[in-house]
Amino acid sequence: MPAYNAAHYMPLVLKPLMPMLEAGEVCEILVVDDQSTDNTVAVAEELGATVIRNPVNGGPGAARNLAAQRAKGDILWFVDSDVIAWPGGAEHVRAAFADETVHAVFGSYDDSPSGQSWISRYKNLTHRYYHQRGQSEASTFWAGCGAVRKSAFLNVGGFDVETYTRPSIEDIELGYRIRGAGGRILLLPDLLGKHLKVWTVRNVLHTDIFMRAIPWSRLMIAQGSLTDDLNVSKAERARAFVAGLLLLSLLLLLFAPGLWPMKLAVLGLVFAVNWSFFSFLRKSGGIRFALAGLAFHQLYYLYSTAAYGWCLLESCFSVRRDQMPKHAGKAAAPQS
Repeated sequence: MPAYNAAHYMPLVLKPLMPMLEAGEVCEILVVDDQSTDNTVAVAEELGATVIRNPVNGGPGAARNLAAQRAKGDILWFVDSDVIAWPGGAEHVRAAFADETVHAVFGSYDDSPSGQSWISRYKNLTHRYYHQRGQSEASTFWAGCGAVRKSAFLNVGGFDVETYTRPSIEDIELGYRIRGAGGRILLLPDLLGKHLKVWTVRNVLHTDIFMRAIPWSRLMIAQGSLTDDLNVSKAERARAFVAGLLLLSLLLLLFAPGLWPMKLAVLGLVFAVNWSFFSFLRKSGGIRFALAGLAFHQLYYLYSTAAYGWCLLESCFSVRRDQMPKHAGKAAAPQS
């Protein structure tokens, strides 16, 4: 468990883990303090966890790498410091790793996130929606509540903390390397955790665009293929296209009000292709919450698509520069 200034979370997140330790379901509980300025260390030690102090503030990826080097067990179970792991998690992990071909597993958030603002509920429940419906044979990894075979983790070099110096998609990138090395990654819908983070619209936008969409787009472009799973599946790309049609219909309506039937048709298409998601939100929080969530989700599709398009242009420009002769672009020397 990487922790930075997480003293207020420690009693909540360590409470369900300590009985697992006492019952022998886990070998040890390692909390890696990432140079906290509060009393995270004292609280974690008082609650019975083994605390490792990271010599520098290196972020969660570096903290997990440090813990992996010192861990006694053969299976590394990562739980974020703002996630309460559900009881029985260790049993789900152990059962999955009984198959030697499985190198990693991950779960999802539960259906009752701590943050109760509409944006917090939307963000956390959207994560659950995708993880509860994702392919069982996953192509990525999630470190919020996920486990990896220690030997496989060390063989691929752990988290890439040089490319991802801040919390980003270092877990997704790790999953790519595990799969590339021949390991299987399983999505376990019953491996659950409650997310304690309270989101605002501002940090949702910042995280989605700069910590997720842009780096993940760059990774997929570098890999030469698009992931067909979770929120970047082919079906999700089709829904993003429909969100683009909705935006186009709104813009056209400004100049040609008579085209309002087309807008209604596109709006109906939005509901049709997102009906499963809309129904999920409605069941979780009612019709008003579902409508607000669906509307914001169309914005999510737009800025995620824009981020991918930006990265494509960035990639093309970079390739062209790399292919230019060394003298290209230099001004001719003045003639004497």
